[in-house]
Amino acid sequence: MTDTSATVIDAARRDAPHPQPAADRLDRAIERARLALMARQREDGHWCFEFETDCTISAEYILMMHFLDEIDEVLQEKLARYIRLKQCLDTHGAWPLYHGGAMDVSCSVKAYYALKAAGDAADAPHMQRARDAILAMGGAARSNVFTRILLAMFQQVPWRAAPYVPVEIMLFPRWAPFHLDKVSYWARTTMVPLFVLCSLKATAKNPRRVDVRELFVTPPEQERHYFSSHGLISRLFLVLDKIGRACDPWIPAAVRRKAVQRAEQWFLPRLNGEDGLGAIFPPMVNALEAMELLGYAKDHPARATCLKSLQKLIVHRDDGTAYCQPCVSPLWDTGWAAMALLRASPDDATQAAVQRAMDWLTPLQELEHKGDWAVQAPRLAPGGWAFQYANAYYPDLDDTAVIAALLHVTSRGTPRAEALRERIARAADWLVGMQSSNGGFAAFDRDNTHDLINQIPFADHGAMLDPPTEDVSGRVLACLGVLARPQDQEAIHRCVAYLRKAQQPDGAFWGRWGTNYIYGTWSVLGGLALVGEDMQQPWIRKSVQWLLSCQHADGGWGETNDSYYDPSLRGANGGVSTAHSTAWALLGLIAAGEHDAEAVWRGVQWLLDDQQADGEREAALWYHPSFNAPGFPRVFFLKYHGYTAYFPLWALTRYRQLRDVPRSRATQ
Repeated sequence: MTDTSATVIDAARRDAPHPQPAADRLDRAIERARLALMARQREDGHWCFEFETDCTISAEYILMMHFLDEIDEVLQEKLARYIRLKQCLDTHGAWPLYHGGAMDVSCSVKAYYALKAAGDAADAPHMQRARDAILAMGGAARSNVFTRILLAMFQQVPWRAAPYVPVEIMLFPRWAPFHLDKVSYWARTTMVPLFVLCSLKATAKNPRRVDVRELFVTPPEQERHYFSSHGLISRLFLVLDKIGRACDPWIPAAVRRKAVQRAEQWFLPRLNGEDGLGAIFPPMVNALEAMELLGYAKDHPARATCLKSLQKLIVHRDDGTAYCQPCVSPLWDTGWAAMALLRASPDDATQAAVQRAMDWLTPLQELEHKGDWAVQAPRLAPGGWAFQYANAYYPDLDDTAVIAALLHVTSRGTPRAEALRERIARAADWLVGMQSSNGGFAAFDRDNTHDLINQIPFADHGAMLDPPTEDVSGRVLACLGVLARPQDQEAIHRCVAYLRKAQQPDGAFWGRWGTNYIYGTWSVLGGLALVGEDMQQPWIRKSVQWLLSCQHADGGWGETNDSYYDPSLRGANGGVSTAHSTAWALLGLIAAGEHDAEAVWRGVQWLLDDQQADGEREAALWYHPSFNAPGFPRVFFLKYHGYTAYFPLWALTRYRQLRDVPRSRATQ
């Protein structure tokens, strides 16, 4: 079918009369979702939903306690219960990276080790089942680099099983092929304390002498194939790894001391109080263990505060389980929750809730401190917001775009507009200044595209970089479009050009920070619409057609995280629809002008049918156990519990707003 004929059919489809969900039912659904979301707002005006991941983080928390010999027995048992509940005994017998996913060796090794450390007997049926699954996949030797480093610290594998990561990297000049400034913020903060742990060959206290030798097909000291190579560059790095390891004993002690001191001087100022180094779990735990290795007393303020930052990540549930979050998402949750409520109702209570959220968000903008991003943009004034409560070194472009646009919309035409004008301008200037050379926008850095770094042995997870992505670029476009500043036109044109090049042949856009192509395509369509692009252009209609082609027979949409491994699965979920994917697809179609299309009202109907009778499970009225975002595609996945609270509400509200459905009096 030609683009022209497709456009004609699209127009006919939009203009044809279609049945609509009953107005009173739509009103009731919006009202119930509005009240449920408002009930979750905290007294100071913000939202912070649970932020769940696979069992890796909770297992590492247990093993951290054994590393330090600081075991909280009550917490350990709660974490162990959670890990046991997540074991897939009805399928592969081990642990996946996301609900319904295939077994992951690294996650399973850590989960098994944590349960054994917590007291589970190796001959218990669930442990035998997990062990059989791990051995069938090649055993613990096939686990990833971070898992093997942990096993080396617990003396379960020789240190040659881990990549050679000397702390002397801290002394490298910026022109070196590898430098901290050339990797992503999450890699940077994770690696610096890890350099210390690896170079000094940290040894866990492991007071109960728990081992997992039974997880190896070949005894770990005899294993000769811990590393695999793919291509010439990868093999070259492995050769360099061996040379470096051989030369390590000859490094002068004074040089090592200087490098350790440099690492210490790097991470100590970035500890970030009780919000933690990088405000994410891996750097926090590495910093705590590095301070233990360096002789910091338990009551040293830096060490004690670091431990507190980790403890604050624990979620205690009513069923007697607990799990450790990888971080928290208050600014992200608050921005989207306020967005969903903004047009949900004009009543004073709702608008006051939105205003309280904006009042909470506003002072969290970073206007003084220049973080690591300034290395690539030294003349740029700060102006971003972080993802977490505090993370001054690492503000987030995605959060900044959402919050700045919201501040503008909520203050427009009010006495507050002038007071916020400079803050909004600072945010927009910072966003534009962070545009990468190819026209796109990344999450935390500019031009973080040193692809060779992902070939080093340490980088087997392939997540060392923070390159521009379609979803963040779409969000920044949306913000710049809302602000409509003349001086941003060049940046907008460059970003649109980047997105055209990034589009998949079928019209979809990849989603780096949400699952997956449905999320990416919605993000891009929303941005393009708000900067005034003609949404009837053939390349944009191709994206619309792709979303329409993915709709399930029941009217909803869904997408599996398996699409990160197999792109042919994009937009597919075995016919299972989910509220978050349906909301994203609807928002994308509505942005493209499809609010009268049959697909849209069918999607709206699906959301109405899927809304729960009550919100006991999530206090959100929609629920699905699926994970809805990658932390790092293919190696680490997340479940934002707030996504089923605010995105479906926003989609329904936008639909009602544009269709001008007659509104009955909303029920309470």
